[in-house]
Amino acid sequence: MYAFDKGPILVTGASGGIGGATVRQLCAAGAEVIANGRNEEALAELAKETGCRTLPFDLTSEDSVKAAMDGLDIYGVVNCGGWGGEIATPMETDIEVFDKVMNINARGALLVTKYASQTMIRLGKGGVIVNVSSQASLVGLRGHISYGSSKAALDNITRVSALELGEYGIRVNGVNPTVVMTPMSAWYWGKPEIEKPFLDTMPLGRWATEDEIAAPIVFLLSDAASMISGVSLPIDGGFTAV
Repeated sequence: MYAFDKGPILVTGASGGIGGATVRQLCAAGAEVIANGRNEEALAELAKETGCRTLPFDLTSEDSVKAAMDGLDIYGVVNCGGWGGEIATPMETDIEVFDKVMNINARGALLVTKYASQTMIRLGKGGVIVNVSSQASLVGLRGHISYGSSKAALDNITRVSALELGEYGIRVNGVNPTVVMTPMSAWYWGKPEIEKPFLDTMPLGRWATEDEIAAPIVFLLSDAASMISGVSLPIDGGFTAV
């Protein structure tokens, strides 16, 4: 079991499946967790279930992120907040949707990193940041021009942040999950003409569970990963290795 005794860990996107699973696993491991997300009702249920604290702020607003972080002493961050946008080709993509996806998935994570890292540096105890990216940043996926681009940007935020923050003892890593088959994703990935060819290509041949994504995130937050920084870890059943 990992020890989480260096300070609170902020998890954005905690009202979603992967974020919620991460909060549950961290709380079960004894971490002090601060949960942020868009669905206030889901956050309240998560807090009741796990004992985590909740912190509302808007990932698309620098003023909101800055105000939320002001005076907040944290040791860890999981940037899990995100939005899928649309399924579209480059020829037909809605640029307003593209801008919104980039604004939430890349810019939002950078805003949290900006102000969280300032706090970590001020406290002088190091820290750790885990960015939740996607397999869509590592390979070309049809229809994923906006989402894949935003996650590729997030991967570079991970690498540059690891380079810049390492001197302060702050580690920055990313995870790149495959699809977790939720009702939200089933409308596209559950289509037989989409699902079968995809899973036939994946060596493990099945979708991931939320807990299977959360567990490596928890590992990267822990001292068991104390020499790991700057990586983008696929959690994809081998899909991007093919």
